[in-house]
Amino acid sequence: MEGVAGIVDWSQCRGPGPAYEEGRLLLLGEVNAAIDGAIAGGATEIVCNDSHGTMNNLDPAALGGRASYVSGRHKPLYMMQGLDATADVVFMVGYHGSISGESSVLSHTYNPSVISHVELNGVRVGESGINALVALGCRVPVGLITGDQHTAAEADPFLSDAERVVVKESLTRFGAANLHPEVARTMIADGARRAVERAAGVLRLPAIALPATLEVQMQTADMAEVASWVRGAERTGVRAVSIRGDDPVAMFRSFVAVTYITRVAEGR
Repeated sequence: MEGVAGIVDWSQCRGPGPAYEEGRLLLLGEVNAAIDGAIAGGATEIVCNDSHGTMNNLDPAALGGRASYVSGRHKPLYMMQGLDATADVVFMVGYHGSISGESSVLSHTYNPSVISHVELNGVRVGESGINALVALGCRVPVGLITGDQHTAAEADPFLSDAERVVVKESLTRFGAANLHPEVARTMIADGARRAVERAAGVLRLPAIALPATLEVQMQTADMAEVASWVRGAERTGVRAVSIRGDDPVAMFRSFVAVTYITRVAEGR
C-alpha cells in the first residue's frame, strides 16, 4: 500500500479515518489496473492477496476481473498466501523500499519496530526479495513490481526480469512527487499486460541461488534471542539471526515466524 501513487503518510495506511479511506481507494485503483492489464494480456483467473497491515483493506465486491480475495493477517504464507505451482505469474503492487535502504516513502521491512536490516545471500533486500522466496519455491516468476524508484532498484539483484512501474519519486521517507492516479493506473495496466504476455517461457524465476541465507538484523538483543527460538533461525550475533536452507518456502515461513514471535520482545 505504501508504494501507491498519492500515499505519503501513515494516516493513509491505517484506519479508521478519512485519510485511510482515501488510501484504500488509491490502492484499489492500482490493484484493479493490474487486474485489467493481466486480463488484456490473456489471464483467465486472478487471485488477490491483501498484504498490508491487518490485510483487509480492499472492498472484495469492487475488485475487477471477478478476482478471488485472500484476506486476514493470520495466513501461513502471509503476503504470498494463495500462490502455488498452478500460477503463471506473480504481481507485487504498491510495494515500498526496505528499512535500511535509500529514503523511500514509508519504508520498512515487515515490522520496523523489530527489523533494522535484512540481507539475502549477502545483498540488502526488501519485501519484494523476501517474498520472492515463495515464488521461487512454487516455480512461478515475478512479472510486475510497482512502487517508487528505490523499490524498483531493490528488485534488480533477484527480480531483474520483472516489469517495473515507478508511480512516484520518493524525496524523503515522508514526501514524494506522485504521478496522477489515472496516469499511474494506465502505466500499471500496461506493465501487467506485458508481464502476462511474457510469462510463458520468457520470464525467469527469481535469481536466488540455493542453498540461500537470509540474515536478519533485529533492533535489540532481546529480539534476536526471541527470534532464535523459531525453527530454522540461528542467532549469529548480538542482534542478528540467520535463516539458511535449500527450501525457499521453509525459509520464508521461518522468517514470518520471526516477525510474529518478536512482537513479544517489543512489548506487544
